[in-house]
Amino acid sequence: MPPQDPETARWFAEEVQPHDAQLKGYLRSSFPAVHDVDDLVQESYLRIWQVRVAQPIVLAKGLLFQIARRLAIDALRHDRASPIDAGRDLAALSVFSDEPDAAEAAALQERKRHLVDAVASLPQRYREIVLLRKFEYLPQREVAARLGLSERTVENLLARAIRKCEDHLRRRGVLDRFQR
Repeated sequence: MPPQDPETARWFAEEVQPHDAQLKGYLRSSFPAVHDVDDLVQESYLRIWQVRVAQPIVLAKGLLFQIARRLAIDALRHDRASPIDAGRDLAALSVFSDEPDAAEAAALQERKRHLVDAVASLPQRYREIVLLRKFEYLPQREVAARLGLSERTVENLLARAIRKCEDHLRRRGVLDRFQR
C-alpha cells in the first residue's frame, strides 16, 4: 500500500527506504532461521507506514528495526509452534513416536509414585543404601566408605531393602504391574 500523500512518500523515501540493505543484513545475521527476510522487510515497511499515518515518528530507523525484530521473533515462534515445516519432505516423516502417550505417561507416574512410597517405607539405613546405589548410581565401594560399612554389609542390606520394596509393592497389588 503506497503512501497517499507526497509528504508521506518523501518521508518514506528519505527516512525509511535508505535503511533497506542494513535492515536485511541485520535480520539475516540476527535471525538466520528466518526463511524469508524480504517478506519481513516488506511487512515492516507496511507497519511503519501505518504508524506514520496515525502519528508522527521521530526516529524512523529505530522504530523500523524494532518492528522488524518483533516480526522476526514472531515468525520464529510461529515456525517453532507449527507442526508442519514447509521445507521438509512430509513423506519422510515418521508417524511413530518413541514418546509415551498420555496413558503410558500416567501409568509411569503411578509406578514412580508406588516406588517412591516403597523406598520411603524402608528403615533409614536401607533407604540410604538404595538411594545411593540405585538412584545416585554410586559404586558399592563408595557407598560402603561413605556410610562406614563393609562392602559385604552394603550388598546384604541392599538385597534386604529390595526384598522389602518388593513386599511393599506386592502387599499393595502393584508388583505384577512393575514387571511388565
